[in-house]
Amino acid sequence: GPTFEAIDPVRGITNLSSGKMGFAIAKAARRAGADVTLVAGPVALPTPRGVHRVNVVSAQEMANATLAVLDSGSMFNVFVGTAAVADWRVTQPSAEKLKKNSNRVGPVLSFLENPDILATVARMPCAQKKTDGSKYLFCVGFSAETHALERYASEKRKRKGVPLMVGNIGPLTFGQDENALLLVDEMGTTEIPKASKDQLATR
Repeated sequence: GPTFEAIDPVRGITNLSSGKMGFAIAKAARRAGADVTLVAGPVALPTPRGVHRVNVVSAQEMANATLAVLDSGSMFNVFVGTAAVADWRVTQPSAEKLKKNSNRVGPVLSFLENPDILATVARMPCAQKKTDGSKYLFCVGFSAETHALERYASEKRKRKGVPLMVGNIGPLTFGQDENALLLVDEMGTTEIPKASKDQLATR
């Protein structure tokens, strides 16, 4: 799902991600026999049966929780980064509600870049492909774009250093029960036609 970056105690910056795709993947992985830990942003979705859920709000909380799970000593085989993590957070959120002023000029906000969770995980030693063929943490990223999907998803895959990037057109899928996906790996691209998110997750 999304993250929520506070501006003051009642306002914040977020996005339209519903979390449905990530929850569908967690459910499909559990059905396939995996032990699944789901780090979830602020979404109103039920936890899939048999899935361990960790709730977070901000991008920094999501980064901390994800790294804590990976450092817990359990052996994970796959990391799927479906969250729509906010790229920036407000440098100094106000401790009190910001009020309107008489000159009708809004507050000036400064921003800090949030941690890049997917890239951080992909750089971990456990995520490096082994020359002896032994297991490693296979990282899958998601790229929600508004246009030029193949180009941006391909660029993002290389920039993040992950073997698989899953692209979609964000405004067409946020909050919906269906989606269409573009899989991008070192061999090229594969289109998966529009289907329910549960069906896509299983594929």
